[in-house]
Amino acid sequence: MLKKFLSKLEILIVWSQSILTEKQFIFLSSVLVGISSAFAVIVLKTFAHWVFSFATYINGILKLSFINSVLPIAGLILTVFIIKKVLGGTIEKGTSQILYAVAKKASIIQKKQMYAHIITSSLTVGLGGSAGLESPIVVTGAAFGSNYAQKYKLSYKDRTLLIGCGVAAGIAAAFNAPIAGVLFAIEFLLVDVSISAFTPIMIAAATGALVSEIVLDETILLNFRQQQVFDYHKIPFYILLGVLTGFMSVYYTRYFQRTELFFHKLKLNPYKKALAGASILAVLIFIFPTLFGEGYESIKVLSDSDPGKLLENTLFSGFRDNAWVLLAFVGLTMMLKVFATGITLGAGGNGGNFAPALFLGSYLGYFFSKALNLSGLTQLPVSNFTMVGMAGILSGLFHAPLTAIFLIAEITGGYSLMLPLMLVASISFAISKRFEKHSMDVKDLAQKGHAFTSNKDTNVLSTLDTNSIIQTDYLTVSPDENLEKLVDLISHSNQVIFAVVDKEKHLLGIVHFNNIREIIFNTYRVKYTLVKNIMAEPTEIIYPFNSMETVMNKFERSKVAFLPVIKDEKYFGFISKSTALEAYRTKLKSMTIE
Repeated sequence: MLKKFLSKLEILIVWSQSILTEKQFIFLSSVLVGISSAFAVIVLKTFAHWVFSFATYINGILKLSFINSVLPIAGLILTVFIIKKVLGGTIEKGTSQILYAVAKKASIIQKKQMYAHIITSSLTVGLGGSAGLESPIVVTGAAFGSNYAQKYKLSYKDRTLLIGCGVAAGIAAAFNAPIAGVLFAIEFLLVDVSISAFTPIMIAAATGALVSEIVLDETILLNFRQQQVFDYHKIPFYILLGVLTGFMSVYYTRYFQRTELFFHKLKLNPYKKALAGASILAVLIFIFPTLFGEGYESIKVLSDSDPGKLLENTLFSGFRDNAWVLLAFVGLTMMLKVFATGITLGAGGNGGNFAPALFLGSYLGYFFSKALNLSGLTQLPVSNFTMVGMAGILSGLFHAPLTAIFLIAEITGGYSLMLPLMLVASISFAISKRFEKHSMDVKDLAQKGHAFTSNKDTNVLSTLDTNSIIQTDYLTVSPDENLEKLVDLISHSNQVIFAVVDKEKHLLGIVHFNNIREIIFNTYRVKYTLVKNIMAEPTEIIYPFNSMETVMNKFERSKVAFLPVIKDEKYFGFISKSTALEAYRTKLKSMTIE
């Protein structure tokens, strides 16, 4: 039945493409990509919520977090099993793969990414892995956009645009926050997006949010309706919270990567590694049950009037009404979240850091405001600080302050907290940027020397191979020859630059025709002047392993038209700046053809 429906839908889309203008077809496509992304969200969120409800129900009977500790072990092992047996042994995790695809793969994303993350993240996070579903949602939405564009033979520009539509729709559907979806797609992916591209992205985000609103139970989504009045007298404390969230973002970024890297380096087979990581995670969840899964339910409890509920059915349930014990519990959970998420993903699970960022932000906001209230120094609106803290960590981790501001504004049901949201998000972003040049999404790519979409020129240059533009057929001269030999070479070739090399092909210098014009028309000087007397040292040297971005930077610094290439410590050839620019223009044209 489904196959028949999809076949008819495909026929309808092909017919629509033949009668609609290009822009109209993109609008239609943005709706279809938005719907696809929204249903991916519905599947993921519903499964995760169902498992959490099941675990909560069992805990209510057992009065202990035993089941919460068992489920993550099963989740990680099942995830590894699916990856090995169903997905070919590998799966590209994280939203950075979208950036890489746009920058280096002409926005081509594998078909299996349309379902791989739905399956694996459902098992990992749904069964208690301490990670988020938003990253898998975003990758799935991007994969829908890319493969839809490939199916209907759309250009690179339109493929990239539909990837942005899938990203926007995924975030919009996950939080019922269409504005945040649009802003995330632009801040994260389409940094230099033109105004004309806004419309399909907005259509996709609105479609995703609408489908989510109609089909998905609102209780599954992260939303708040309780907040206290904003008091401008508390602004100094919001500024301080911004500073704390900035430094906490740096802490999370660094220790998450260290934890994940530690498990990647373990020389164990995937099942043993998953079991080892899941066992540690199980212990953490046994002691701190709020580390189970996405953690959105605990965020709602924390912002509620009775946050003591967090201690129910835990080892600390006897201290339910003790504010200081609750505060210590929140503080320890907050600091341990980074390790729980790093273990989950490093040991073989699939998920993301979006939900952990919101979790960490809410816990930090609560801890900061409640600690000050209990100390008697001031009285702060705890629920407001709990919500604003989420914007701070989200902005600091992902370097996306606009997304952070409007996401929290949308899920809180109003804009009364706009001023503190702007303060905290911007301060956190500034501090995080000072210590971490790149966001979590692009840090790994940058460390590996890969480009990312915040710089279009870098993206194009990264697709070019330096070796492909090296010209090795240039004639060379010896340093002890007089200029008669050089003049003869100039008269019988089109060369204007010559490498001066010894018998072992070591580069000694270079001679450019423009620099010896006056000499070569003087017969006496040509006969009695040696090459070594007029050669010059090269201002820059290129090596075959240099990236094209490095090559262009060397041309920019040297202000010359030719640079010599050294390979294995010997002269190898020249690169012409005009050849490099022509390769750049050709690649740019091929990537933007409509």
